[in-house]
Amino acid sequence: MQPQDKNPKPETRNSKLSEIIAGTMNWGVWDKKLNTQEMIHLINICIENKITTFDHADIYGGYTTEAQFGKAFGESKISREKLQLISKCGIQLEGSRSNTIKHYDYSKEYIIWSVENSLKNLQTDYLDVLLLHRPSPLMVADEIAEAVEKLKSEGKIIDFGLSNFTTSQTELIKNKTEISYNQIQFSATHHEAMLDGSLDYMQTHNIRPMSWNPLGTVFREDIEQTRRLKKLLVQLVEKYGVGSDTILLSWVLKHPSKVIPVAGTVNIARIQQLIKAVELPLDNLDWFAIWTESMGNKVP
Repeated sequence: MQPQDKNPKPETRNSKLSEIIAGTMNWGVWDKKLNTQEMIHLINICIENKITTFDHADIYGGYTTEAQFGKAFGESKISREKLQLISKCGIQLEGSRSNTIKHYDYSKEYIIWSVENSLKNLQTDYLDVLLLHRPSPLMVADEIAEAVEKLKSEGKIIDFGLSNFTTSQTELIKNKTEISYNQIQFSATHHEAMLDGSLDYMQTHNIRPMSWNPLGTVFREDIEQTRRLKKLLVQLVEKYGVGSDTILLSWVLKHPSKVIPVAGTVNIARIQQLIKAVELPLDNLDWFAIWTESMGNKVP
């Protein structure tokens, strides 16, 4: 019996992402400090619950989490075709790699080097999606496009996208190379993207939004906004029979731009509930009720 290929040939690769993405920022030394076996268990739990896409960035854990995840993935014996890997590049953290100040680097050489370094750390030979982590005033669209096209032609990335880019910054890059995703902040407490034209633009240009911190600050801050939302969520939890976090994810998912939430929880019980948000029939009145309580006033 032949062992499964952990890195299938380009023509067999499937970059279709799961409807909810597992965010790995907190898996390593920045927060949970998971060991290899704990990461293997968590990867398997996510896959078992239809969360097959894992969101990384080279900087997570001070440039250490990708390698820790890669070690776990390598030891897990999970077939590469069973999961999708996203990573981001461009941020140069102060105090790392001899950097004296935090800055951005989107030179062709750096993007290519960064992707190849992420591939080595993640123990794979391709990324399903490469994202530029944050926009830089000094980025040169032609140079970025050259790097992206080279990486695609070599099979090192399947799709390319952005993270935290405005519509004008996206347009600048889109004129030079195809953009498939933009990972932005979007939640019930941070809903500006559906009002400032960002999500409209993405729908117009067939760019799929991803949402980091999709639960917003509901469980992180005790302010008037979150108190109003929590009061409403008590009623909705009783109505729908699911947790507050599932309802908040459903609110994000209901937007017609087809936002993909990036959920950073490592709590197994919560992970097992997340996918319910995809099929939760949150009705329009409840969706608007959540938005109303977030704003603290009626819709315009």
